[in-house]
Amino acid sequence: MALRTPEERFEDLPGYDYEPNYVEVDGTRIHYVDEGSGEETFLCLHGEPSWSYLYRKMIPGLSEEGRVVVPDLPGFGRSDKWETQDEYTFGALYGAVEGFVEELDLTEVTLVCQDWGGLLGLTVAAKNPDRFARLVPMNTGLQDGSAEMSDEWKQFHDFVEMSEELPIGFLVSEACVGDLSEEVKAAYEAPFPDGSYQAGALELPLRVPTSPDDDGAEEMREARELLSEWEKPAFVLFSEDDPITRPAADDLRSLIPTAQDQPEVWVEDAGHFLQEDAGERIAEHIVEFVERT
Repeated sequence: MALRTPEERFEDLPGYDYEPNYVEVDGTRIHYVDEGSGEETFLCLHGEPSWSYLYRKMIPGLSEEGRVVVPDLPGFGRSDKWETQDEYTFGALYGAVEGFVEELDLTEVTLVCQDWGGLLGLTVAAKNPDRFARLVPMNTGLQDGSAEMSDEWKQFHDFVEMSEELPIGFLVSEACVGDLSEEVKAAYEAPFPDGSYQAGALELPLRVPTSPDDDGAEEMREARELLSEWEKPAFVLFSEDDPITRPAADDLRSLIPTAQDQPEVWVEDAGHFLQEDAGERIAEHIVEFVERT
């Protein structure tokens, strides 16, 4: 069984008046925002512990260039929430993202991904290259268990591991440079009426591979091998003020050959959730990338 957040929790959220859309993937109902139209398709994937609300500032700018599709991962936003933490395996989440792309028959996709959206999205793109035209990884990485994690990430991991319920709004706010209003913090907490809805948010930090034998490490190792031969455009876009993932920027730029053809851009005055801190500016960077490629 899965939990579904009551719809009234999503009423009158600041800056987020997009119509909900739903598709079923292997019995799980996945919610997504679908705005704009055109030959370009932007697939925007969020990470931990956010949801499609994170992309609200980017959707208007990207939708002027094409179609913008922003799903909520299982366990987040308006999507179904699996009830137990052990259900949130890398394989199950990968299958949900890949199945979502197939159900909507998305092609010529520019992947925009951050945090866990990158771990999953980059792996899906690497294994389904015919559907993807460009990659824009942001504040993310492909963790195959071989890289040393930052002290800041370890602190977050340990905090989550000891928690039975997470202060979602507080965590998002603390990982931003700018101050978030109480209303925006509440919007990030909207999908989670209580701790029973937080199995995904509690599990994902613990699922990041820190050893080559961990769940998902083999899949991301394969994705790294495939992306080392990627020939389509890629634009690695990281923020200056994210100690959690900043070390992964150089790794991705050196891993993906075509990323080295693009300018090295660091988003100023933005933290881990760069979409929240600088969404409009990031959308402009991405549109410029699409136009020059």
